[in-house]
Amino acid sequence: MGKLTGLTPLPEVLDYDFRDNKLLQTALTHSSYANEAKEKTQFNERLEFLGDSVLSLIVSDFLYRTYPDLSEGELSKVRAGVVSEVSLAQAARKLNLGAYMRLGKGEENIGGRNRASVLADAVESIIGAIYLDGGLQQAGRFVLRLLTPAIESQIAGKGRKDYKTDLQELLQSRSSLEITYRIVGETGPDHDKWFTAAVYHGDKPIGQGQGKSKKEAEQQAAHAALRSMDL
Repeated sequence: MGKLTGLTPLPEVLDYDFRDNKLLQTALTHSSYANEAKEKTQFNERLEFLGDSVLSLIVSDFLYRTYPDLSEGELSKVRAGVVSEVSLAQAARKLNLGAYMRLGKGEENIGGRNRASVLADAVESIIGAIYLDGGLQQAGRFVLRLLTPAIESQIAGKGRKDYKTDLQELLQSRSSLEITYRIVGETGPDHDKWFTAAVYHGDKPIGQGQGKSKKEAEQQAAHAALRSMDL
């Protein structure tokens, strides 16, 4: 139970030195670790809650100021792509963030260090921790350094990337089996729900994704299916 050893110190990886290292430790602590620890241990869900809002503000402010010609709808689509679980998990993998996480044995055994939801939550937790430790300016510096490639990618398509259409066109060129989507999970209160969708090719599940709407969850499921095919 714990994090891997022999790693580059995380402050170097993040390019931010914490004044309060307990904040960083909490940001890296998954609830599974806290549940298995003998002593009471803080974990990262509260920091994730804060970081989610800070992330949204920073990305919204940057998009508003940098792209004055984009409509409200286009800004919303770009932001959704940038702050999605897939985008955050990809950014986390570039930092090798999973290797620094404190996980319980159960989560470790099911591949938690590479699970998109764990990684995305960790990124939001670190953003929340940096905000508390150094303020909005430092949090903004970290977010934009980490997510500028995702912003540029989304802007190139103005957030209109349609993974469902891409997946359908690909599979229909190979097979006559039906492609279907199912909502397989819902979490959170009514005002802040997260949906989990699965995409099936015939009876076989080929991808799963999450989002703040059913449509976003289906898009992320299609994206996961395409990524599993290395597309």
